[in-house]
Amino acid sequence: MSGKYVFGEALGRGGMGEVLLAHDRQIGRDVAVKRLRTGSPTEDETSRFLREARIQARLDHPAIVPVYELSRDEAGRTYFSMKRVAGRTLTQVLEVATRQRLLRAFADVCRAVDFAHSRGIVHRDLKPANIVLGEFGEVYVLDWGVARVLGDGADLIVGDIDTIEGAAPANQTLGTPGYMAPEQLDDPEVTRAADIYSLGAILFEILAVEPFHPPAQALESTRASTLSTSPAARRPERVIPPELDALCSVMLARKPSVRPTARWTADRIEEYLDGDRDLSSRRSMANELVWTARRALDSGRRPEAMRTASRALALDPQAEGAAELVTMLMLDPPKTPPAELREALRNSDAVYISRHAKAAIPGYVMIALFLPLVIFNGILDWSIVLAAVGAALGMAFAAWQLVRRPDRSFAWMVAYAIGNSLVLILLGRLGGAFTFVPALVSYITASVITYPAFLERSWVLIGVMVAGFLLPFGLELGGVIERTWELRDHGILVRGNAMELGGPSAMVTVLAASVATVIMAGIQCAVLGRANREAQHRLVTLAWHLRQLLPATAAR
Repeated sequence: MSGKYVFGEALGRGGMGEVLLAHDRQIGRDVAVKRLRTGSPTEDETSRFLREARIQARLDHPAIVPVYELSRDEAGRTYFSMKRVAGRTLTQVLEVATRQRLLRAFADVCRAVDFAHSRGIVHRDLKPANIVLGEFGEVYVLDWGVARVLGDGADLIVGDIDTIEGAAPANQTLGTPGYMAPEQLDDPEVTRAADIYSLGAILFEILAVEPFHPPAQALESTRASTLSTSPAARRPERVIPPELDALCSVMLARKPSVRPTARWTADRIEEYLDGDRDLSSRRSMANELVWTARRALDSGRRPEAMRTASRALALDPQAEGAAELVTMLMLDPPKTPPAELREALRNSDAVYISRHAKAAIPGYVMIALFLPLVIFNGILDWSIVLAAVGAALGMAFAAWQLVRRPDRSFAWMVAYAIGNSLVLILLGRLGGAFTFVPALVSYITASVITYPAFLERSWVLIGVMVAGFLLPFGLELGGVIERTWELRDHGILVRGNAMELGGPSAMVTVLAASVATVIMAGIQCAVLGRANREAQHRLVTLAWHLRQLLPATAAR
Protein backbone atom coordinates (compact mmCIF):
# COMPACT_ATOMS: atom_id res chain seq x y z
CA MET A 1 0.00 0.00 0.00
CA SER A 2 3.06 2.13 -0.67
CA GLY A 3 3.57 2.72 3.02
CA LYS A 4 0.39 4.75 3.30
CA TYR A 5 -0.94 2.68 6.20
CA VAL A 6 0.64 1.42 9.36
CA PHE A 7 -1.24 -1.71 10.36
CA GLY A 8 -2.27 -2.74 13.82
CA GLU A 9 -4.37 -5.51 15.26
CA ALA A 10 -6.91 -7.55 13.36
CA LEU A 11 -10.45 -6.35 14.04
CA GLY A 12 -12.18 -9.31 12.41
CA ARG A 13 -11.93 -12.10 9.89
CA GLY A 14 -14.44 -13.63 7.52
CA GLY A 15 -14.54 -16.37 4.91
CA MET A 16 -12.48 -14.52 2.32
CA GLY A 17 -11.56 -11.21 3.90
CA GLU A 18 -10.15 -9.67 7.05
CA VAL A 19 -10.42 -6.26 8.69
CA LEU A 20 -7.32 -4.64 10.15
CA LEU A 21 -6.84 -1.53 12.24
CA ALA A 22 -4.59 0.89 10.36
CA HIS A 23 -3.24 4.39 10.71
CA ASP A 24 -3.43 6.59 7.62
CA ARG A 25 -0.14 8.45 7.67
CA GLN A 26 -1.15 10.91 4.97
CA ILE A 27 -4.17 12.25 6.82
CA GLY A 28 -3.18 11.20 10.32
CA ARG A 29 -6.22 9.22 11.35
CA ASP A 30 -7.06 5.66 12.31
CA VAL A 31 -9.10 3.72 9.79
CA ALA A 32 -10.28 0.16 9.24
CA VAL A 33 -8.93 -1.64 6.18
CA LYS A 34 -10.74 -4.62 4.73
CA ARG A 35 -8.78 -6.77 2.30
CA LEU A 36 -8.85 -10.20 0.74
CA ARG A 37 -7.04 -12.72 2.87
CA THR A 38 -5.50 -14.67 0.03
CA GLY A 39 -2.80 -13.25 -2.16
CA SER A 40 -4.21 -14.89 -5.28
CA PRO A 41 -7.98 -14.54 -5.14
CA THR A 42 -10.19 -15.93 -7.85
CA GLU A 43 -11.98 -13.64 -10.23
CA ASP A 44 -15.27 -14.43 -8.48
CA GLU A 45 -13.84 -13.58 -5.05
CA THR A 46 -12.46 -10.29 -6.35
CA SER A 47 -15.75 -9.45 -8.03
CA ARG A 48 -17.72 -10.11 -4.86
CA PHE A 49 -15.27 -8.09 -2.77
CA LEU A 50 -15.42 -5.08 -5.12
CA ARG A 51 -19.18 -5.34 -5.18
CA GLU A 52 -19.40 -5.07 -1.40
CA ALA A 53 -17.08 -2.06 -1.35
CA ARG A 54 -19.03 -0.24 -4.07
CA ILE A 55 -22.43 -0.90 -2.46
CA GLN A 56 -21.24 0.26 0.95
CA ALA A 57 -19.47 3.30 -0.49
CA ARG A 58 -22.55 4.50 -2.36
CA LEU A 59 -24.95 4.13 0.58
CA ASP A 60 -24.24 7.48 2.13
CA HIS A 61 -26.05 7.26 5.46
CA PRO A 62 -24.98 8.04 9.06
CA ALA A 63 -25.67 4.43 10.11
CA ILE A 64 -23.66 2.89 7.25
CA VAL A 65 -19.87 2.96 7.60
CA PRO A 66 -18.40 5.29 4.94
CA VAL A 67 -15.74 3.98 2.54
CA TYR A 68 -12.66 6.19 2.03
CA GLU A 69 -10.62 4.39 -0.59
CA LEU A 70 -10.79 1.38 -2.92
CA SER A 71 -7.45 0.14 -4.29
CA ARG A 72 -4.89 -2.66 -4.43
CA ASP A 73 -1.85 -3.15 -2.26
CA GLU A 74 1.70 -3.84 -3.42
CA ALA A 75 0.96 -7.57 -3.51
CA GLY A 76 -2.01 -6.99 -5.80
CA ARG A 77 -4.66 -7.70 -3.17
CA THR A 78 -7.81 -5.64 -3.36
CA TYR A 79 -8.68 -3.61 -0.28
CA PHE A 80 -10.84 -0.74 0.81
CA SER A 81 -10.44 1.57 3.76
CA MET A 82 -13.34 2.87 5.79
CA LYS A 83 -14.16 4.65 8.99
CA ARG A 84 -12.98 2.89 12.09
CA VAL A 85 -16.00 1.97 14.20
CA ALA A 86 -15.52 1.88 17.97
CA GLY A 87 -18.19 0.20 20.02
CA ARG A 88 -19.87 -3.10 20.77
CA THR A 89 -22.22 -5.22 18.74
CA LEU A 90 -25.88 -5.50 19.60
CA THR A 91 -25.22 -9.11 20.61
CA GLN A 92 -22.80 -7.91 23.29
CA VAL A 93 -25.11 -5.31 24.81
CA LEU A 94 -28.49 -7.06 24.58
CA GLU A 95 -28.55 -8.10 28.22
CA VAL A 96 -26.86 -5.03 29.73
CA ALA A 97 -28.28 -2.01 27.88
CA THR A 98 -31.68 -0.54 28.76
CA ARG A 99 -34.63 -1.32 26.55
CA GLN A 100 -34.92 2.37 25.62
CA ARG A 101 -31.29 2.48 24.46
CA LEU A 102 -31.74 -0.67 22.40
CA LEU A 103 -34.97 0.58 20.83
CA ARG A 104 -33.38 3.89 19.89
CA ALA A 105 -30.56 1.99 18.18
CA PHE A 106 -33.09 -0.32 16.51
CA ALA A 107 -34.98 2.69 15.10
CA ASP A 108 -31.70 3.99 13.64
CA VAL A 109 -31.07 0.58 12.05
CA CYS A 110 -34.56 0.64 10.52
CA ARG A 111 -33.85 4.08 9.07
CA ALA A 112 -30.59 2.85 7.54
CA VAL A 113 -32.30 -0.21 6.07
CA ASP A 114 -35.09 1.99 4.70
CA PHE A 115 -32.43 4.18 3.05
CA ALA A 116 -30.86 1.11 1.44
CA HIS A 117 -34.26 -0.16 0.33
CA SER A 118 -35.01 3.20 -1.31
CA ARG A 119 -31.79 2.69 -3.33
CA GLY A 120 -32.81 -0.80 -4.38
CA ILE A 121 -30.54 -2.68 -1.94
CA VAL A 122 -31.56 -5.61 0.29
CA HIS A 123 -29.05 -6.42 3.04
CA ARG A 124 -30.01 -10.12 3.43
CA ASP A 125 -27.90 -10.67 6.56
CA LEU A 126 -29.29 -8.39 9.26
CA LYS A 127 -28.55 -9.74 12.75
CA PRO A 128 -27.36 -8.40 16.13
CA ALA A 129 -23.74 -9.26 15.31
CA ASN A 130 -23.86 -6.94 12.28
CA ILE A 131 -25.11 -3.96 14.28
CA VAL A 132 -22.60 -1.89 16.26
CA LEU A 133 -23.49 0.63 18.95
CA GLY A 134 -20.80 3.28 19.22
CA GLU A 135 -19.45 4.87 22.37
CA PHE A 136 -21.22 8.18 21.72
CA GLY A 137 -24.66 6.99 20.65
CA GLU A 138 -23.86 6.27 17.02
CA VAL A 139 -25.25 3.13 15.37
CA TYR A 140 -23.84 1.25 12.36
CA VAL A 141 -25.15 -1.51 10.11
CA LEU A 142 -22.20 -3.62 8.95
CA ASP A 143 -21.40 -6.35 6.41
CA TRP A 144 -23.08 -5.60 3.09
CA GLY A 145 -21.20 -8.46 1.46
CA VAL A 146 -24.26 -10.53 0.52
CA ALA A 147 -26.56 -7.58 -0.25
CA ARG A 148 -28.84 -7.96 -3.23
CA VAL A 149 -29.22 -5.23 -5.85
CA LEU A 150 -32.83 -4.99 -6.97
CA GLY A 151 -32.26 -2.23 -9.46
CA ASP A 152 -35.65 -0.60 -8.79
CA GLY A 153 -34.62 2.09 -6.34
CA ALA A 154 -36.25 5.49 -6.54
CA ASP A 155 -32.81 7.12 -6.66
CA LEU A 156 -30.71 4.43 -8.34
CA ILE A 157 -27.03 4.79 -7.46
CA VAL A 158 -25.89 1.22 -8.00
CA GLY A 159 -27.03 0.66 -11.54
CA ASP A 160 -23.52 -0.35 -12.62
CA ILE A 161 -23.21 -2.98 -9.88
CA ASP A 162 -24.30 -6.41 -11.00
CA THR A 163 -26.36 -8.42 -8.59
CA ILE A 164 -24.56 -11.61 -7.63
CA GLU A 165 -26.99 -14.30 -6.53
CA GLY A 166 -24.14 -16.77 -6.59
CA ALA A 167 -22.20 -14.90 -3.93
CA ALA A 168 -21.94 -18.14 -2.00
CA PRO A 169 -21.14 -21.68 -3.12
CA ALA A 170 -23.98 -23.77 -4.51
CA ASN A 171 -26.47 -25.16 -1.95
CA GLN A 172 -25.23 -22.71 0.71
CA THR A 173 -27.80 -20.36 2.17
CA LEU A 174 -27.25 -16.60 1.96
CA GLY A 175 -27.86 -15.15 5.40
CA THR A 176 -27.76 -16.32 8.99
CA PRO A 177 -30.14 -19.04 10.22
CA GLY A 178 -32.40 -17.74 12.94
CA TYR A 179 -32.64 -14.26 11.42
CA MET A 180 -33.32 -14.94 7.75
CA ALA A 181 -36.85 -15.01 6.39
CA PRO A 182 -38.51 -18.38 5.54
CA GLU A 183 -38.56 -17.55 1.83
CA GLN A 184 -34.83 -16.83 1.97
CA LEU A 185 -34.04 -20.49 2.78
CA ASP A 186 -34.95 -21.63 -0.74
CA ASP A 187 -34.72 -18.50 -2.87
CA PRO A 188 -31.86 -15.97 -2.56
CA GLU A 189 -33.73 -13.57 -4.85
CA VAL A 190 -35.67 -12.11 -1.95
CA THR A 191 -37.40 -8.73 -1.71
CA ARG A 192 -37.17 -5.98 0.88
CA ALA A 193 -39.63 -7.96 3.05
CA ALA A 194 -36.83 -10.42 3.92
CA ASP A 195 -34.95 -7.63 5.71
CA ILE A 196 -38.13 -6.77 7.61
CA TYR A 197 -38.35 -10.35 8.88
CA SER A 198 -34.73 -10.13 10.05
CA LEU A 199 -35.49 -6.83 11.79
CA GLY A 200 -38.51 -8.49 13.43
CA ALA A 201 -36.29 -11.27 14.78
CA ILE A 202 -33.93 -8.63 16.18
CA LEU A 203 -36.82 -6.74 17.79
CA PHE A 204 -38.11 -10.00 19.27
CA GLU A 205 -34.70 -10.57 20.85
CA ILE A 206 -34.61 -7.04 22.25
CA LEU A 207 -38.03 -7.45 23.87
CA ALA A 208 -37.80 -11.08 25.02
CA VAL A 209 -34.02 -11.08 25.65
CA GLU A 210 -33.76 -14.42 23.85
CA PRO A 211 -33.57 -15.36 20.16
CA PHE A 212 -36.80 -15.84 18.23
CA HIS A 213 -35.55 -19.15 16.80
CA PRO A 214 -33.56 -21.53 19.06
CA PRO A 215 -29.95 -21.34 17.74
CA ALA A 216 -29.50 -25.13 17.72
CA GLN A 217 -32.58 -25.70 15.52
CA ALA A 218 -32.71 -22.35 13.68
CA LEU A 219 -33.16 -23.76 10.17
CA GLU A 220 -35.79 -26.32 11.18
CA SER A 221 -37.62 -23.76 13.28
CA THR A 222 -37.65 -21.22 10.44
CA ARG A 223 -39.07 -23.76 8.01
CA ALA A 224 -41.72 -24.97 10.45
CA SER A 225 -42.83 -21.44 11.44
CA THR A 226 -44.78 -22.85 14.40
CA LEU A 227 -43.38 -20.48 17.04
CA SER A 228 -45.52 -17.72 18.46
CA THR A 229 -44.42 -14.39 17.04
CA SER A 230 -45.46 -12.62 20.26
CA PRO A 231 -42.62 -11.79 22.69
CA ALA A 232 -45.21 -11.28 25.43
CA ALA A 233 -46.52 -14.83 24.92
CA ARG A 234 -42.99 -16.24 25.03
CA ARG A 235 -41.98 -14.27 28.12
CA PRO A 236 -45.16 -13.44 30.08
CA GLU A 237 -43.11 -12.51 33.14
CA ARG A 238 -41.62 -9.52 31.28
CA VAL A 239 -43.52 -6.25 30.88
CA ILE A 240 -43.70 -5.88 27.09
CA PRO A 241 -45.70 -2.95 25.68
CA PRO A 242 -48.62 -4.27 23.60
CA GLU A 243 -47.88 -1.94 20.69
CA LEU A 244 -44.33 -3.30 20.39
CA ASP A 245 -45.59 -6.86 20.81
CA ALA A 246 -48.04 -6.37 17.92
CA LEU A 247 -45.37 -4.69 15.78
CA CYS A 248 -43.01 -7.60 16.31
CA SER A 249 -45.69 -10.11 15.31
CA VAL A 250 -46.54 -8.38 12.04
CA MET A 251 -42.85 -8.06 11.13
CA LEU A 252 -42.42 -11.82 11.62
CA ALA A 253 -45.45 -12.70 9.49
CA ARG A 254 -44.88 -15.71 7.25
CA LYS A 255 -46.29 -13.93 4.20
CA PRO A 256 -43.86 -11.27 2.92
CA SER A 257 -46.72 -9.10 1.67
CA VAL A 258 -48.08 -8.71 5.22
CA ARG A 259 -44.85 -7.29 6.67
CA PRO A 260 -44.55 -3.50 6.98
CA THR A 261 -41.81 -1.31 5.51
CA ALA A 262 -38.66 -0.37 7.38
CA ARG A 263 -39.79 3.26 7.46
CA TRP A 264 -43.18 2.38 8.95
CA THR A 265 -41.42 0.22 11.54
CA ALA A 266 -39.05 3.05 12.49
CA ASP A 267 -41.99 5.44 12.83
CA ARG A 268 -43.79 3.06 15.19
CA ILE A 269 -40.69 2.59 17.35
CA GLU A 270 -40.10 6.34 17.55
CA GLU A 271 -43.74 6.97 18.41
CA TYR A 272 -43.40 4.54 21.27
CA LEU A 273 -40.14 6.15 22.41
CA ASP A 274 -41.72 9.62 22.27
CA GLY A 275 -44.52 8.36 24.49
CA ASP A 276 -42.03 6.63 26.75
CA ARG A 277 -40.01 9.83 27.12
CA ASP A 278 -43.24 11.59 28.01
CA LEU A 279 -43.87 8.87 30.60
CA SER A 280 -40.40 9.45 32.04
CA SER A 281 -41.14 13.15 32.35
CA ARG A 282 -44.50 12.46 34.00
CA ARG A 283 -42.88 10.08 36.44
CA SER A 284 -40.37 12.73 37.45
CA MET A 285 -43.16 15.28 37.94
CA ALA A 286 -45.21 12.74 39.90
CA ASN A 287 -42.34 12.05 42.31
CA GLU A 288 -41.93 15.78 42.97
CA LEU A 289 -45.67 16.12 43.61
CA VAL A 290 -45.59 13.23 46.10
CA TRP A 291 -42.97 15.04 48.17
CA THR A 292 -44.96 18.28 47.92
CA ALA A 293 -48.07 16.43 49.14
CA ARG A 294 -46.16 14.96 52.09
CA ARG A 295 -44.91 18.40 53.10
CA ALA A 296 -48.44 19.81 52.86
CA LEU A 297 -49.77 16.97 55.04
CA ASP A 298 -47.02 17.48 57.62
CA SER A 299 -47.96 21.16 57.73
CA GLY A 300 -51.63 20.35 58.36
CA ARG A 301 -52.81 21.35 54.88
CA ARG A 302 -54.73 18.16 54.26
CA PRO A 303 -56.92 19.36 51.32
CA GLU A 304 -53.81 20.61 49.50
CA ALA A 305 -52.06 17.30 50.21
CA MET A 306 -55.04 15.39 48.81
CA ARG A 307 -55.16 17.45 45.61
CA THR A 308 -51.40 17.24 45.08
CA ALA A 309 -51.21 13.49 45.72
CA SER A 310 -54.14 12.94 43.33
CA ARG A 311 -52.33 14.89 40.62
CA ALA A 312 -49.25 12.73 41.18
CA LEU A 313 -51.34 9.59 40.85
CA ALA A 314 -52.96 10.90 37.66
CA LEU A 315 -49.53 11.62 36.15
CA ASP A 316 -48.13 8.22 37.08
CA PRO A 317 -50.33 5.47 38.58
CA GLN A 318 -47.14 3.68 39.65
CA ALA A 319 -45.63 6.70 41.43
CA GLU A 320 -44.01 5.46 44.62
CA GLY A 321 -46.00 6.57 47.65
CA ALA A 322 -48.73 8.42 45.72
CA ALA A 323 -51.32 5.63 45.87
CA GLU A 324 -50.63 4.94 49.54
CA LEU A 325 -50.93 8.63 50.38
CA VAL A 326 -54.22 9.02 48.50
CA THR A 327 -55.59 5.88 50.15
CA MET A 328 -54.65 7.09 53.61
CA LEU A 329 -56.11 10.54 53.03
CA MET A 330 -59.38 9.12 51.67
CA LEU A 331 -59.93 6.31 54.15
CA ASP A 332 -58.46 7.71 57.38
CA PRO A 333 -60.56 10.68 58.61
CA PRO A 334 -58.67 13.66 60.02
CA LYS A 335 -58.73 14.24 63.78
CA THR A 336 -59.90 17.80 63.19
CA PRO A 337 -62.04 17.96 60.05
CA PRO A 338 -61.48 21.06 57.91
CA ALA A 339 -64.25 23.61 57.53
CA GLU A 340 -65.37 22.31 54.13
CA LEU A 341 -65.63 18.77 55.44
CA ARG A 342 -67.54 19.89 58.52
CA GLU A 343 -70.00 21.70 56.28
CA ALA A 344 -70.41 18.60 54.11
CA LEU A 345 -71.04 16.46 57.21
CA ARG A 346 -73.63 18.93 58.46
CA ASN A 347 -75.39 18.78 55.12
CA SER A 348 -75.37 14.98 55.28
CA ASP A 349 -76.86 15.08 58.80
CA ALA A 350 -79.54 17.50 57.60
CA VAL A 351 -80.60 15.12 54.84
CA TYR A 352 -80.78 12.28 57.36
CA ILE A 353 -82.83 14.31 59.85
CA SER A 354 -85.24 15.47 57.16
CA ARG A 355 -85.83 11.92 55.92
CA HIS A 356 -86.26 10.59 59.48
CA ALA A 357 -88.67 13.35 60.52
CA LYS A 358 -90.74 12.87 57.36
CA ALA A 359 -91.17 9.19 58.24
CA ALA A 360 -92.30 10.10 61.79
CA ILE A 361 -95.20 12.34 60.69
CA PRO A 362 -97.60 9.46 59.85
CA GLY A 363 -97.04 8.00 63.33
CA TYR A 364 -98.14 11.17 65.09
CA VAL A 365 -101.14 11.49 62.77
CA MET A 366 -102.08 7.89 63.60
CA ILE A 367 -102.05 8.75 67.31
CA ALA A 368 -104.40 11.69 66.63
CA LEU A 369 -106.72 9.39 64.66
CA PHE A 370 -107.01 7.26 67.79
CA LEU A 371 -109.82 9.64 68.91
CA PRO A 372 -112.72 7.64 67.31
CA LEU A 373 -111.74 4.57 69.31
CA VAL A 374 -111.68 6.64 72.47
CA ILE A 375 -115.17 7.95 71.77
CA PHE A 376 -116.31 4.41 70.98
CA ASN A 377 -115.24 3.31 74.47
CA GLY A 378 -116.78 6.28 76.21
CA ILE A 379 -115.06 9.49 77.27
CA LEU A 380 -114.63 10.29 80.96
CA ASP A 381 -112.55 13.49 80.59
CA TRP A 382 -112.64 15.45 77.33
CA SER A 383 -109.81 17.73 78.38
CA ILE A 384 -107.28 14.86 78.51
CA VAL A 385 -108.53 13.41 75.22
CA LEU A 386 -108.34 16.70 73.40
CA ALA A 387 -104.94 17.44 74.96
CA ALA A 388 -103.63 14.07 73.71
CA VAL A 389 -104.95 14.65 70.20
CA GLY A 390 -103.58 18.22 70.19
CA ALA A 391 -100.17 17.04 71.45
CA ALA A 392 -99.99 14.38 68.71
CA LEU A 393 -100.88 16.89 66.00
CA GLY A 394 -98.42 19.37 67.50
CA MET A 395 -95.65 16.77 67.28
CA ALA A 396 -96.63 16.07 63.68
CA PHE A 397 -96.20 19.78 62.98
CA ALA A 398 -92.86 19.80 64.82
CA ALA A 399 -91.70 16.88 62.69
CA TRP A 400 -92.73 18.80 59.57
CA GLN A 401 -90.65 21.74 60.78
CA LEU A 402 -87.68 19.37 61.05
CA VAL A 403 -88.29 18.32 57.46
CA ARG A 404 -88.19 21.95 56.34
CA ARG A 405 -85.43 23.09 58.70
CA PRO A 406 -83.34 20.09 59.76
CA ASP A 407 -80.53 22.29 61.12
CA ARG A 408 -82.31 22.94 64.43
CA SER A 409 -80.38 23.71 67.61
CA PHE A 410 -79.84 21.18 70.38
CA ALA A 411 -82.24 23.11 72.66
CA TRP A 412 -84.95 22.83 70.01
CA MET A 413 -84.32 19.09 69.78
CA VAL A 414 -84.60 18.74 73.56
CA ALA A 415 -87.96 20.50 73.34
CA TYR A 416 -88.89 18.01 70.61
CA ALA A 417 -88.02 15.17 73.00
CA ILE A 418 -90.06 16.77 75.80
CA GLY A 419 -93.02 17.04 73.42
CA ASN A 420 -92.78 13.30 72.77
CA SER A 421 -92.66 12.68 76.50
CA LEU A 422 -95.80 14.82 76.97
CA VAL A 423 -97.65 12.78 74.34
CA LEU A 424 -96.75 9.62 76.27
CA ILE A 425 -97.98 11.10 79.57
CA LEU A 426 -101.34 12.03 78.04
CA LEU A 427 -101.71 8.61 76.36
CA GLY A 428 -101.00 7.03 79.73
CA ARG A 429 -103.89 8.99 81.25
CA LEU A 430 -106.21 7.69 78.51
CA GLY A 431 -105.76 3.96 78.96
CA GLY A 432 -103.34 3.56 81.85
CA ALA A 433 -99.57 3.46 81.86
CA PHE A 434 -99.45 -0.36 81.74
CA THR A 435 -101.36 -0.88 78.47
CA PHE A 436 -99.63 0.11 75.23
CA VAL A 437 -97.60 3.03 76.65
CA PRO A 438 -94.40 1.04 77.57
CA ALA A 439 -94.11 -0.23 73.98
CA LEU A 440 -94.74 3.27 72.64
CA VAL A 441 -92.08 4.71 74.97
CA SER A 442 -89.52 2.20 73.69
CA TYR A 443 -90.44 2.86 70.04
CA ILE A 444 -90.24 6.66 70.32
CA THR A 445 -86.99 6.53 72.32
CA ALA A 446 -85.33 4.21 69.78
CA SER A 447 -86.56 6.36 66.94
CA VAL A 448 -85.65 9.82 68.23
CA ILE A 449 -82.27 8.79 69.60
CA THR A 450 -81.01 8.26 66.02
CA TYR A 451 -81.12 12.02 65.41
CA PRO A 452 -77.52 13.35 65.26
CA ALA A 453 -78.26 15.80 68.09
CA PHE A 454 -78.81 12.88 70.49
CA LEU A 455 -76.17 10.42 69.23
CA GLU A 456 -73.46 12.06 71.36
CA ARG A 457 -75.90 13.06 74.15
CA SER A 458 -78.05 9.95 74.33
CA TRP A 459 -78.57 10.20 78.11
CA VAL A 460 -80.40 13.50 77.67
CA LEU A 461 -83.06 11.87 75.52
CA ILE A 462 -83.20 8.73 77.65
CA GLY A 463 -83.60 10.87 80.75
CA VAL A 464 -86.44 12.89 79.22
CA MET A 465 -88.29 9.77 78.02
CA VAL A 466 -87.86 7.91 81.34
CA ALA A 467 -89.06 10.99 83.17
CA GLY A 468 -92.11 11.19 80.92
CA PHE A 469 -92.89 7.55 81.73
CA LEU A 470 -92.22 7.72 85.49
CA LEU A 471 -93.59 11.18 86.24
CA PRO A 472 -97.26 10.09 86.16
CA PHE A 473 -96.44 7.22 88.54
CA GLY A 474 -94.87 9.61 90.99
CA LEU A 475 -97.79 11.98 90.82
CA GLU A 476 -100.23 9.13 91.25
CA LEU A 477 -98.33 7.73 94.25
CA GLY A 478 -98.27 11.19 95.79
CA GLY A 479 -102.00 11.55 95.34
CA VAL A 480 -101.66 14.54 93.07
CA ILE A 481 -103.58 12.88 90.27
CA GLU A 482 -105.95 9.97 90.20
CA ARG A 483 -104.39 6.54 89.84
CA THR A 484 -104.72 4.57 86.62
CA TRP A 485 -103.64 1.32 88.21
CA GLU A 486 -104.23 -0.63 91.44
CA LEU A 487 -102.44 -3.67 92.84
CA ARG A 488 -104.68 -6.65 93.55
CA ASP A 489 -103.91 -10.07 95.03
CA HIS A 490 -103.47 -11.73 91.67
CA GLY A 491 -102.42 -8.85 89.42
CA ILE A 492 -102.82 -5.21 88.50
CA LEU A 493 -106.10 -3.51 87.81
CA VAL A 494 -105.76 -0.93 85.02
CA ARG A 495 -108.26 1.82 84.42
CA GLY A 496 -108.25 4.97 82.38
CA ASN A 497 -108.85 8.50 83.58
CA ALA A 498 -110.11 9.85 80.29
CA MET A 499 -111.89 6.88 78.73
CA GLU A 500 -113.72 3.85 79.96
CA LEU A 501 -111.87 0.50 79.87
CA GLY A 502 -114.53 -2.15 80.06
CA GLY A 503 -116.18 -4.72 77.84
CA PRO A 504 -115.29 -5.83 74.32
CA SER A 505 -114.67 -2.28 73.17
CA ALA A 506 -111.74 -1.95 75.60
CA MET A 507 -110.18 -5.11 74.18
CA VAL A 508 -110.56 -3.75 70.63
CA THR A 509 -109.03 -0.44 71.65
CA VAL A 510 -106.02 -2.00 73.40
CA LEU A 511 -105.39 -4.38 70.49
CA ALA A 512 -105.75 -1.59 67.93
CA ALA A 513 -103.35 0.63 69.86
CA SER A 514 -100.83 -2.20 70.19
CA VAL A 515 -101.07 -3.11 66.51
CA ALA A 516 -100.71 0.56 65.55
CA THR A 517 -97.59 0.79 67.70
CA VAL A 518 -96.10 -2.26 65.97
CA ILE A 519 -96.94 -0.83 62.54
CA MET A 520 -95.41 2.57 63.35
CA ALA A 521 -92.30 0.91 64.73
CA GLY A 522 -92.01 -1.31 61.64
CA ILE A 523 -92.39 1.59 59.22
CA GLN A 524 -89.87 3.72 61.07
CA CYS A 525 -87.33 0.91 61.39
CA ALA A 526 -87.75 0.08 57.70
CA VAL A 527 -87.04 3.71 56.77
CA LEU A 528 -83.98 3.77 59.02
CA GLY A 529 -82.80 0.39 57.74
CA ARG A 530 -83.09 1.44 54.11
CA ALA A 531 -81.23 4.66 54.81
CA ASN A 532 -78.42 2.79 56.59
CA ARG A 533 -78.26 0.19 53.82
CA GLU A 534 -78.06 2.87 51.12
CA ALA A 535 -75.32 4.65 53.03
CA GLN A 536 -73.39 1.39 53.43
CA HIS A 537 -73.78 0.59 49.74
CA ARG A 538 -72.53 4.06 48.82
CA LEU A 539 -69.45 3.54 50.97
CA VAL A 540 -68.79 0.11 49.45
CA THR A 541 -69.30 1.49 45.94
CA LEU A 542 -66.98 4.41 46.60
CA ALA A 543 -64.35 2.07 48.02
CA TRP A 544 -64.68 -0.20 44.98
CA HIS A 545 -64.24 2.72 42.59
CA LEU A 546 -61.23 3.86 44.58
CA ARG A 547 -59.64 0.43 44.22
CA GLN A 548 -60.12 0.63 40.44
CA LEU A 549 -58.31 3.97 40.34
CA LEU A 550 -55.38 2.85 42.44
CA PRO A 551 -52.61 0.46 41.34
CA ALA A 552 -53.19 -3.15 42.29
CA THR A 553 -50.46 -3.13 44.93
CA ALA A 554 -52.01 -0.18 46.74
CA ALA A 555 -55.65 -1.21 46.31
CA ARG A 556 -55.31 -4.48 48.19
